[in-house]
Amino acid sequence: MKITIESTTKIVRVVVNQVTGLPDIGIDCRVWEGLTERGVKVQCLIPRIAALAGEDLSQFEAELQEQRPPSAKVQAFPLRMIL
Repeated sequence: MKITIESTTKIVRVVVNQVTGLPDIGIDCRVWEGLTERGVKVQCLIPRIAALAGEDLSQFEAELQEQRPPSAKVQAFPLRMIL
């Protein structure tokens, strides 16, 4: 599958409680929205993104700062979307 995604300004915290009584383990993820090559709308939770060392990263780093407001559907991220 191929998808094209765009970064949004929305950050969500994915929390996993592995054992009752212990602190929750959580990680902040940026919400990205996009489409599959067949036009299905998707939402992705991306905790980290990187490029290979040794590449010219100036354009990558500049584009990584570009974010748009999320769509209304992402304002309440559905829990069913989290694996």
